[in-house]
Amino acid sequence: MSISGRFIFLLIATGVAWLLAVNTGRGLAYNMAYMLSAILGISMLWASMSLRGVTIRRYTRTRRSQVGQFAEEQFEIANHGAMPKLWIEIEDYSTLPWHDASHVVSSLRRNSSFRWQVKTLCTQRGRFRLGSMLIRSGDPLGVFDVEQHLPHTSYLIVYPLTVDLPSFEPTLSDLSGGEARRRWTYQVTTNAAGVRDYMPGDSLNRIHWPTTARVRRLMTKEFELDPTADVWIYLDLYQGAEAGLPWEPHPPEVGLFLLEEMKRRRSQMELPPVTTEYSITVAASIARYFLMRNRAVGMSSRGHTREYLQADRGERQLHKILETLAVMDAGGTLPFAHMVITDVMRLNRNDTVLAISADPSPEWAQALQHAQRRGVNSMAVVVDGSTFGRVANYSPLFAKLEAASIPTYHIRRDEPIASALSHPSYGAPRQRPYP
Repeated sequence: MSISGRFIFLLIATGVAWLLAVNTGRGLAYNMAYMLSAILGISMLWASMSLRGVTIRRYTRTRRSQVGQFAEEQFEIANHGAMPKLWIEIEDYSTLPWHDASHVVSSLRRNSSFRWQVKTLCTQRGRFRLGSMLIRSGDPLGVFDVEQHLPHTSYLIVYPLTVDLPSFEPTLSDLSGGEARRRWTYQVTTNAAGVRDYMPGDSLNRIHWPTTARVRRLMTKEFELDPTADVWIYLDLYQGAEAGLPWEPHPPEVGLFLLEEMKRRRSQMELPPVTTEYSITVAASIARYFLMRNRAVGMSSRGHTREYLQADRGERQLHKILETLAVMDAGGTLPFAHMVITDVMRLNRNDTVLAISADPSPEWAQALQHAQRRGVNSMAVVVDGSTFGRVANYSPLFAKLEAASIPTYHIRRDEPIASALSHPSYGAPRQRPYP
């Protein structure tokens, strides 16, 4: 319980009233002293009871969202006490940008509840805290304030923005001879590798009925990865390669939007003018493009932490990649060229490396050229840092990529990413778009 300026004024007034009453003995002075004393006592008692029996709950629809989508929360406050609550103020300390969950509830009767919903348009990727909260109430005159801190918190992951790529032109090829990959997978592929005993959780469409009838117990088919090359996304998070301009986010418009309006707004979402944000959006969009076409996609990067995702396919792999990209930042100390040289040694022949970087140094182009000599297909996505305020010359890098016949995509600030990835700007001649 805390006191306000009104309490100081009321306390002085009560003291003065009692002093006048004792010295003068007049009834009016005594009445004023009794009244002011009663106000102090009743206000203190009311304030002490104002938060008793009050419970508050918050329901988060999902702990995953994406830039351009809404994060939804529902709050419920209930009064289980014996007396009504004139007003209750709820103050929320969530770190999600523009998430205004604070609310003031007035006239909450006994054994009643009040609900409200908060929808926030996610404009920035990252991992954000939901909570804590502070509940505040008091007496009707505002003499005493009572506060209760609720320290419980949870977290919301906001995936980076992905753009729809109507066409993309990488040079992908299958493994030579169509040989099977000796790697087990939980995905159903056209390559059945064998059977095993049924385990709880196996889908019924994976049961091999002829073997089940022969051995008289349930047997499940096992699969291998298709004999196709994997796609590997190498993302440059070297601190020295990042460039950016000052940027202040604008608050989203308030209101509910139809599905068509949401799609339009997602396509027009404003990216921060930082090369890392553009690189992450490109990586997320390309990963989604290939995974939606049943390609196996892996990812490697070196920022503050080492991130390595083994190549896999399916929606689960897409969520892994987006969740990893959501919390990345350019804090790495290893130059991109060194990372490419180190990691490309793990790849198989005819795998495809898609390198995304804003580094103007041609050294990482030489690393991709070395990977091509080992039979690894290479592509490059250059985020032009000169359009982000950096004074740098990218001509030697583009010349090196073109000399090595590496398909190169040029990303500039404020240029639509989908159109920039529709065809290479330098390198190998244009080919038929990947179906």
